[in-house]
Amino acid sequence: MPQKTAIRLFDTHKVRSVWDAEKQRWFFSIVDVIEILTGSPNPRKYWSVLKTRLKKEGSQLTTDCSQLKLQATDGKYYLNDVADTEQLLRLIQSIPSPKAEPFKLWLARVGYERLKEIENPELAAQRMRELYKAKGYSDEWIEKRVRGIAVRDELTNEWKKRGVKEHLEYAILTAEISRATFDMTPSEYKEFKALDKQRDNLRDHMTDLELIFTMLGEASTTEIARNKDAQGFDDNFAAAGEGGTVAGNARVDLEKKSGRRVSSRDNFREIPEAVKKRLKE
Repeated sequence: MPQKTAIRLFDTHKVRSVWDAEKQRWFFSIVDVIEILTGSPNPRKYWSVLKTRLKKEGSQLTTDCSQLKLQATDGKYYLNDVADTEQLLRLIQSIPSPKAEPFKLWLARVGYERLKEIENPELAAQRMRELYKAKGYSDEWIEKRVRGIAVRDELTNEWKKRGVKEHLEYAILTAEISRATFDMTPSEYKEFKALDKQRDNLRDHMTDLELIFTMLGEASTTEIARNKDAQGFDDNFAAAGEGGTVAGNARVDLEKKSGRRVSSRDNFREIPEAVKKRLKE
């Protein structure tokens, strides 16, 4: 089924979610929800005990729940029990929690927002802008970040049509574009910026110029893959190298003429306010 993973926020708590385009429903990580409702230090164990109890009571909830791959803190994807809105509402009835009513309202709002975003995709982009704005990013940076996401989506859609396998092959091709653009893979770039390799999103810590050259590398790769009708991993790997090289050559040319390196060690996690102000400007 066509799916799109996302992170939804309840207050400051993350809820891993998957949108099923065929069923037009959100599926939410049960463990994440239990952690929010109970505050348990071991929500997986809590769910295991609750699941056993519900089975003994003859509840259909445990048999109706699905399993989907969700990203863990180590960056890898594992199967997790998930539930749609209706199933979660039944689950909440089994968990005594003062957060039950606020969470029900949150579920209703998430569903409503998604329906509106389907009717008008610009709403999803606007919500993303508001989240970045709340984190202190400038309007100019946010526009580049949002545009970069659109460029990335166009590239991955092209890869999917051309027989590239998701996750592992996507990661290899992305690393090749980055290497040709910046002389660093994403993993090496995170190390260069002193970021957490598992938790930090590299692009959220890029400066305006870094985002621009990232977009150029990915947009060039998309164009080359289309024009050469690249099929399968090997063809698209070659296109990724060529697309990244287009951006890499432009970066080197700018660095020679400006006398300043494009790749910056600055990040938005630890940098002082003075540097953050400069980056915003």
